[in-house]
Amino acid sequence: MLAHALVAALVLVTGQVRVEVPRATSASGQSVPVLPFPGETQTVNIIQWDPNQLPRIYERTEQLPLTDEEVAKLAQAGFDEAQLVKMVEQRRCACDASADGLIRLKQSGVPRGVLDAVSTHALRPNRVLDLLVTLDFTGESRTAREAFLYFFVEDGDLTRVFSANLPDLLARQNRHETMVDRSDILRARTVRRIQLAGQVSLKTYGSHRVMVVASANPTLTHPTQLTEAERAKAQLYTFEYPRASLQSLCRLTAGYRRDAVLAYKWNFQGSRFECEWN
Repeated sequence: MLAHALVAALVLVTGQVRVEVPRATSASGQSVPVLPFPGETQTVNIIQWDPNQLPRIYERTEQLPLTDEEVAKLAQAGFDEAQLVKMVEQRRCACDASADGLIRLKQSGVPRGVLDAVSTHALRPNRVLDLLVTLDFTGESRTAREAFLYFFVEDGDLTRVFSANLPDLLARQNRHETMVDRSDILRARTVRRIQLAGQVSLKTYGSHRVMVVASANPTLTHPTQLTEAERAKAQLYTFEYPRASLQSLCRLTAGYRRDAVLAYKWNFQGSRFECEWN
């Protein structure tokens, strides 16, 4: 029986807000996240992603594309039609160019010629986001205590499931970096970093939830299948997915550290998730 003790914490991450969604207290006294994810799922094995094809990073321009609100604001401020059309042509528009979006712009007083320019030069709607997964293994170990890393992405009425079989991943000849962690002045540690790049299909815009969790279960297809202990250690994030942007890039970093008792195993230490839109 869960006695709901809801907590919400906001943490600023590179210009975006990371939200830890409500958690509940279990009968054993552990803090367990309340699962908001829908029941229908789609599963992807991320170790099939190409570790050599990292997402392209776009250089920022001095002027970002206009938004729906900015176009309407400029029209209401008295900018003439020719000026607004030229702005949209030069900067493009991260606008909602659907029928409903154009109707809203028209109701806001945007001239017909500007609506034509928005329809022509609006950025293509986002369909996928680039995801860069970084796994850091600190210490000279051979395998992970919990052999599978999962992240669940809520997408409307669908939960997208991404998994990584760490023994298989570590056995492959991935391109990776070897670094030295000198945070402990008494002992330097080797860090093996593996990066996987792929794309996440998203069909809905706005707020999305992400859960990151390590598990020994190789067949998870939904967060409800997690054990109470796994749910207690799960990390939850939210991000806002824009309708259109020049860049859609999210980064998920997960850290593993050598176990203090079983030296041949790594323990999952936690994750960080952040997104960048341009």
